[in-house]
Amino acid sequence: MLEMTGGEAVYRALRALGVEHVFGIVSVHNIPIYDAIHRLGGITPIAVRHEQGALHAADGYARATGRLGVAVASTGPGTTNAMTGLYEAQFASSRVLLITGQVESLSYGKGRGFLHEAEAQLPMLRTVTRRAESVRRTEDIAETIVAVARDICTGRPAPGAVEIPIDLQYARAPVDVPHVEAWPRIAPDRAALARAAEVLRSARRILVWAGGGVLAAGAESVLQQLAEALGAPVVTSPNGRGAIPEDHPLALGPLSAHPALQELFETADAVLAVGTRFQAGPTRNWTLRFGGQLVHVDADPAVVGRVYQPDAAVVGDARLALASLLSDLEGHRSDPDYASRAATLRDAAREQIRREIGPDYAAIMDAIRELAPRDTLLVRDATVPAYLWGNRLLPVLTPRTSIYPTSAAIGPALPLAIGASIGTGRPAVIIQGDGGFMLNLGELATAAQYRVPVVVCLFNDGGYGVLRTIEARTFEGRQFGVDLATPDFVRLAEAMGVPAERVDSATGFRAALERAIVAGGPALIDIDMSRLVPMGGLGSPPPRRTPDIAN
Repeated sequence: MLEMTGGEAVYRALRALGVEHVFGIVSVHNIPIYDAIHRLGGITPIAVRHEQGALHAADGYARATGRLGVAVASTGPGTTNAMTGLYEAQFASSRVLLITGQVESLSYGKGRGFLHEAEAQLPMLRTVTRRAESVRRTEDIAETIVAVARDICTGRPAPGAVEIPIDLQYARAPVDVPHVEAWPRIAPDRAALARAAEVLRSARRILVWAGGGVLAAGAESVLQQLAEALGAPVVTSPNGRGAIPEDHPLALGPLSAHPALQELFETADAVLAVGTRFQAGPTRNWTLRFGGQLVHVDADPAVVGRVYQPDAAVVGDARLALASLLSDLEGHRSDPDYASRAATLRDAAREQIRREIGPDYAAIMDAIRELAPRDTLLVRDATVPAYLWGNRLLPVLTPRTSIYPTSAAIGPALPLAIGASIGTGRPAVIIQGDGGFMLNLGELATAAQYRVPVVVCLFNDGGYGVLRTIEARTFEGRQFGVDLATPDFVRLAEAMGVPAERVDSATGFRAALERAIVAGGPALIDIDMSRLVPMGGLGSPPPRRTPDIAN
């Protein structure tokens, strides 16, 4: 044990966990933590502009690196601001740890109106985390942080939180900093693996479904080896994108809900689903049906059988389970005609989507994929272009480069991209709408301050395009709350130190994106959607009625 302050105990615990960056805002209720970080070195603090952005950035960092993402916030308003980011991290099964302050121990629970008092902060945090703890002694700070981190990083990932009263952060005490080994993997049961292998060995037409759990376990390599050994096509959930490169012959992409691929599920003798909870979108609100047997592998026993009852269930780490199946199924091959048919149906689905989005958006998508390096982070927000082509058709070629708000929240894309880019050192291309962009606009200053290489492709239709179309179709054409007065985003970005330009054609976009990528720093491209050939479906909203306020 070494004597140290509580702030230093937080720092020592984070270093033991291998943390290299933290995201947050300095406050009177966390300043000893930040002092220790600045004074002792080895951890880089990233000063964001809003605590929601801090949690989203930590989330993007965790998803892109596979490591623990950490945010440091203040008690009360700082932590309530952080709740949306924790909610998204929980929805996405992301390894995110929030460390926050609390009022002095002697005032905690007294309800006397202390500065930033938050009497029910801990139960609030427990609504969106796997585990949240409040420290009562300086001696326990490091041990508590490591214990919560171990919990949220084991099995299916989840966010967690630790609150520390400010007097304990200043106090000195002997502290034992636990030694941290690699997180234990949940070993699958051998009998369950044997049953899964039996089902798959009896199948001639095998379809693999790869979810986000494949990436969380670092199992993408062994998944691809198994798919190639079997000759089995692979469909991914949106979270599972990148588990196999989408230019691989066996990759079907995230198209499970597309009508063109339904034949594959109906004719498969067996579906091997790994690391997925079969969310609403990929299953068409759980109307998707499997014609053959289902093998479900997941680290979380609670999700197995929740939606689809498996014929063989394996609870355990995806990498360990897939490695075992690779060995057990040696020599077995799926019907090559089935894989060939899968490729034909995939290509038909992709071509149909290209026709639906029209020539301009197809050209914009092609420009992103052609100009951005293969390992560029592709970060999408909940916006029309993301729904219609960014989440379905824009090829993802490298693991952990596909990031989007799993909860379908609008606004997280920019801070998600900032965290992911800082964690990996790689550039990010962001697909975002003008409405969602305004929710975390302040983080553009964060990108400028740290010269983060993110390119915001801002698809500007002057409002909430998805909701505009839904209202028009649902309420006899009545529109409300969807047309927004928009600022001049180019001048706004430039005022924050971010180069920006406005484009109104696919050709202009290609040239602007090329300039932004070559420049290597943050950039913004304001895309006037009214000048492009409209997309079909949700991409064809009524014209906006509110004029721009800055033109």
